[in-house]
Amino acid sequence: MLRAVVMLAAGCVCVPALSAQDSERADYFRAVAGHFNMPAHEVTILGEWPLPADEIPVVLFIARRSGVSPEAVVALRESGQSWAALTRRYRITPAALHVPIRDDAPAGGLAGAYDQYRSIPVAQWDGLALSDAEIIGLVNVRILSQVLRLSAEQVAAATGSTATYVELYARLRR
Repeated sequence: MLRAVVMLAAGCVCVPALSAQDSERADYFRAVAGHFNMPAHEVTILGEWPLPADEIPVVLFIARRSGVSPEAVVALRESGQSWAALTRRYRITPAALHVPIRDDAPAGGLAGAYDQYRSIPVAQWDGLALSDAEIIGLVNVRILSQVLRLSAEQVAAATGSTATYVELYARLRR
């Protein structure tokens, strides 16, 4: 009997945590939808596909820039293509992904990407090799800074301090 009460109590403790995560995810999707001038339910539908929530903005960024449907981008991603390969496929250059921050600004989890950008002239940025994590991060920094009306420096500096951009959005909007 005691074991059943302990398990029931543990279940009660977990439910609010899950609903808080669901709420943060829904808020993040609404922000992404607002950025892309889309109905929130369309972004929520994309969020039901087997992609991390942090990658939904990348889907929409690539779709918008290339003129293909988000569904086509998701299908290629699900087939195993990397974000780097998809940006090359749709001719989205590292220059198009760049979000300007001051040279002396900390870049958090995107320090490697910004070190690459800072190390070569702008005319050579198309030769940069960005990782999938860097592409996801740069797209999210762009969106979060615009949606939250924060500087890109503030958002970039905060990257790497949370596990996901959903969590980062929730933290920065407080």
